Amino acid sequence: MEDANKTLPLVRRIAADVVEDYRVWKEALFRYELSAAGERAETGESEETLHLRQAVDAVAERINGYIAELEQVGCVLKGFEEGLVDFPGTLDGREVYLCWKLGEPEVAYWHPVDAGFQGRQSLESVGATNSEDA
Repeated sequence: MEDANKTLPLVRRIAADVVEDYRVWKEALFRYELSAAGERAETGESEETLHLRQAVDAVAERINGYIAELEQVGCVLKGFEEGLVDFPGTLDGREVYLCWKLGEPEVAYWHPVDAGFQGRQSLESVGATNSEDA
């Protein structure tokens, strides 16, 4: 848990970028789909639709870069809209994910690897002294 919390300043900035760019991506995708829906297949994409598709692709590429940055730090993005991030770790000798989301001051939750966010539990309930990062 200590190692995960040490990375939070960087993870927090990356997660904030993901949340913002995901919102931008969804808006760009909506505009692209709306433009493409009004076109005919035999004429191909208009210049406007092409530009919109390129904007969607550019934002998606940035988001993929953020995901790669998080992986380099040793964590995994689990939620685009809320900035949900999991850190692989161990708790009482078993592999778990230490769980954090944007807006939380520290890594204070965990869940079994196969449970996901729905299985999220407070680290206080097991005692922080029993947890260690993998």
